[in-house]
Amino acid sequence: MSSSLERGLALLDLLSKRPDGMAVGQIASELDLPPSGVHRMLKQLVEYGYVHQEGAKGVYVLGMKLPALGLSYLAQSGITDVAQPILDRLAAESRHLVRLSVIDGDSLVWVAVAQGATTGLRYDPGREQGATAHLASSASGLAWLSTMSDEAALMKVAQQGFTQEFSGPGAPGSAAALIARLEETRRKGFAITTDSFIPGMAAIAAPILRRDGRALGAVSIAGPSILLDAARMEELGPPLLAAVEEMSHAAGASIYFRRRIEEMA
Repeated sequence: MSSSLERGLALLDLLSKRPDGMAVGQIASELDLPPSGVHRMLKQLVEYGYVHQEGAKGVYVLGMKLPALGLSYLAQSGITDVAQPILDRLAAESRHLVRLSVIDGDSLVWVAVAQGATTGLRYDPGREQGATAHLASSASGLAWLSTMSDEAALMKVAQQGFTQEFSGPGAPGSAAALIARLEETRRKGFAITTDSFIPGMAAIAAPILRRDGRALGAVSIAGPSILLDAARMEELGPPLLAAVEEMSHAAGASIYFRRRIEEMA
């Protein structure tokens, strides 16, 4: 990492994934940085309120200032105002987890959620909100990739790889397998995955499209694969497509989506 800013952001990103906190030595080892330099960065981040130390010699944890900034931005951007009612209705109809992901540069980020499964077995990934979707193995990622040419999709996937550490056996492991998934997604209008993003989970997702066919994000329905089988996902295709169509029409009411639309013009 070449700059102090890059190192500081990497440190914050690492702490965001470790809510239990980390010692200086652990952080230095993970980031391959000298402990003295890590200690100096932590001292500054503590002074600005982005990091807290538990006790005089305790571990360092991410403070609430950074998450609060993100939540404030989401509230001011209008994303949740536009999306939440649509997500809530789809969750109630599907009785599974429904999520909105938005395109952020070269990434797809999960930003809003509605849980439709109120009892029994359900998929409830508390740590994935705000996370970047793995494109090749997630239904949301495939939905976005399907709006590109095969060449552009493969270039996006090359940045992350076909699989991730916890991918299931259903993840596409080659360019040919990925292209086959994308062809199926374009034909149906939505992507379907089973035991792909993680073992035991199934999902269906469709892209939120502008009139010119370019994507703004995706909406997905996810649940345990034992409950969300292929037949059930096919049944959920029409209401999912209706939801993304409604989201597309309502996108102009969000400052974030409106800016994205202007950038694409």
